[in-house]
Amino acid sequence: WREENLPEGQPSLQQSTNQACMVEDILDENLLQSALDLRLGRRFIFQQDNDPKHTAKISKEWLQDNSVNVLEWPSQSPDLNQIEHLWRDLKMAVHRRFPSNLTELERCCKDEWAKLTKDRCAKLVASYSTRLEAGIAAKGASTKY
Repeated sequence: WREENLPEGQPSLQQSTNQACMVEDILDENLLQSALDLRLGRRFIFQQDNDPKHTAKISKEWLQDNSVNVLEWPSQSPDLNQIEHLWRDLKMAVHRRFPSNLTELERCCKDEWAKLTKDRCAKLVASYSTRLEAGIAAKGASTKY
């Protein structure tokens, strides 16, 4: 495939490679330190979805080289990950503000992220078992959540 023949929204090979390298940098700079800061030591299981940049060889190798336990995740189940709901909330709130440049976009994202309530997060956590049961019943396929 040449880049101009890719379906709209489909990242090029170069973009995919860059995204995977960014994920590796994020993991390298944050994951193990966060586990230490949270006093988890090595007693944690890392959760991520099956986005191609997360399942790229470079990402998998980093996790394996650093002995990180990764939760197996159904390929079609972003509905189980609470952060996906918060990202949707953030995206909708920022979209309503119509930022016109990168500086405004960054400010809007920070402002709207700060407005996400603890109650919203608590409700997502409280609904997890119901969403998990729905995901199991759907055998990993999409659910109403």
